[in-house]
Amino acid sequence: MSDHQADVDLDFADRNDILEKIRHIPARKLLMGKPEKHLSGVYVQPIPVDPAVGAATLHFKEADKRGYFKLDFLNVSVYQSITNEAHYQKLLTTTPPWERLADPKFVEQIIHIANFSKQIADCMPDTVPRMAMFLAAVRPSKKHLLGTEWKEMAKTIWEKVDDDEYAFKKSHAIAYATLVTLHMNLIAEEEATQHV
Repeated sequence: MSDHQADVDLDFADRNDILEKIRHIPARKLLMGKPEKHLSGVYVQPIPVDPAVGAATLHFKEADKRGYFKLDFLNVSVYQSITNEAHYQKLLTTTPPWERLADPKFVEQIIHIANFSKQIADCMPDTVPRMAMFLAAVRPSKKHLLGTEWKEMAKTIWEKVDDDEYAFKKSHAIAYATLVTLHMNLIAEEEATQHV
């Protein structure tokens, strides 16, 4: 039996491309007490299936307790604008235009931070680790850390929370922060080509 929820997220430009190629069973969740397919979670191992729902018979949290391993296959449309591996590497290794985080019009275009233009302008992250801390700090269980100095925030931002409020794991926050910086570079690149 597992004592924590396994949580692996895999990003795709179109998750259906992979789902069409592998045998999988959608995970199950409850929405207003009714069973439904999980939006992104799948099992690639055998798990009992409820044909009425077309998903696992067990809620994904119960399935985790019983040792089933859920994978989240996520659609990330940002990847549709990346032309090849070299383009991807360039976007990852270019220093993003951090100063543009003060511009709400720029921020409102960026994945994961579009709804936080005021908060991000107050914090102005300037590295991937700081962007990761910002992403964690806007989650319900860590909102009390918004507005604190980076050094102070770093002391407790990754501590596990005991309540049911949503929090980010450090690994997820770093991955999301990396995607944010990639998207910042992609937007800046697209803007530069429009002005040529």
